[in-house]
Amino acid sequence: MDIRLHDILTMKKAHPCGSHDWEVLRVGMDFRLKCRGCGHEIMVERRKAEKNIKSIGREGQKLC
Repeated sequence: MDIRLHDILTMKKAHPCGSHDWEVLRVGMDFRLKCRGCGHEIMVERRKAEKNIKSIGREGQKLC
């Protein structure tokens, strides 16, 4: 998957705050993601994150 910094990922499952959208802060073997609802930051394995992505949105674009 082509995931870049500051992309907005829409996940299949919602965060406990109710938001499905996450901003990518770090890309590599792991992703650092920031919840767009409450601002909580997490580190998640790339493989696990890619499995749960519903759509990817770029800065200034609509979500696909």
